Amino acid sequence: MARKKKGLPVHGWLVIDKPLGVTSTQIVGKARRFLNAQKVGHGGTLDPLASGLLPLAFGEATKTVSYAMDGRKSYRFAVKWGEATSTEDLEGDVIETSDHRPEKDDIIQALACFQGEISQVPPRYSAIKVDGKRAYDLARGGDEEFELKSRIVRIDRFELIEMRNEDEAVFEVDCGKGTYVRSLGRDVAKTLGTCAHVTELRRTRVGPFTLEHAISLESLEEIGHSPAAEEHLLPVETALDDISALALSEAEVTRLRHGQPLSMIARHDLERIGDLVNGEVFLATESGKPVALARFEKGEVRSVRVLNL
Repeated sequence: MARKKKGLPVHGWLVIDKPLGVTSTQIVGKARRFLNAQKVGHGGTLDPLASGLLPLAFGEATKTVSYAMDGRKSYRFAVKWGEATSTEDLEGDVIETSDHRPEKDDIIQALACFQGEISQVPPRYSAIKVDGKRAYDLARGGDEEFELKSRIVRIDRFELIEMRNEDEAVFEVDCGKGTYVRSLGRDVAKTLGTCAHVTELRRTRVGPFTLEHAISLESLEEIGHSPAAEEHLLPVETALDDISALALSEAEVTRLRHGQPLSMIARHDLERIGDLVNGEVFLATESGKPVALARFEKGEVRSVRVLNL
């Protein structure tokens, strides 16, 4: 007999404006307790020294986390010129210094090299796995021999926002999945003939989620276990704003839930599927209610993840 899960079957997204000094895991734990939820995960880790958007997925929303994480992310961050650290942020030890301080025009010109798809080497203190071990564990263990491979990441926008003084500048960036802001600070500095590290980092967007959706941790703590906490939940399908949707009948939904394919080769079916392309994943709905993530392939629709709402 299966063990009954503790908590309530809460479904949806709760977006927290994470403060400095706490981990993403701690936020997840607090939110689970406040909402007495059976299941919760997060849409992209933020380091303790970073603040900003931390989308939390409850219940069936956990099945849509990858779609939020694959979307565009936006950050506002500051770098300090002239000092590189072992972690590429405030947490590490200074490992390199430079007397050179870049001028505003030179910085703006350098940013042109960081547009579109670029090659980036992740920080040594990151969660990237090397031979089955996390890079930050190897770095903390004093292993100087391991190397991280470069990867292609996408930069949609990279702007200089403010020159606070000759030592510090503030930037905003819109980027794709897998981009490390600490590496951007490091690489921009190298392009400008100096070194640097990130001193502030705030995430302002994750996929469809923005700061307008967010509540503070303090607000969540004040609400506590009251029904008002669930009023801040966003629908499960919020993370799926960028994918197509297809309305199905009750009979079609029943077949889909039982793992049976739906043939979509009749003329009226082809009109329904519209612009769906072969291999595309979409949201299947019934009477406006999300029922499954499904794939259209070779004239058939098959369920990928059933949403039990």
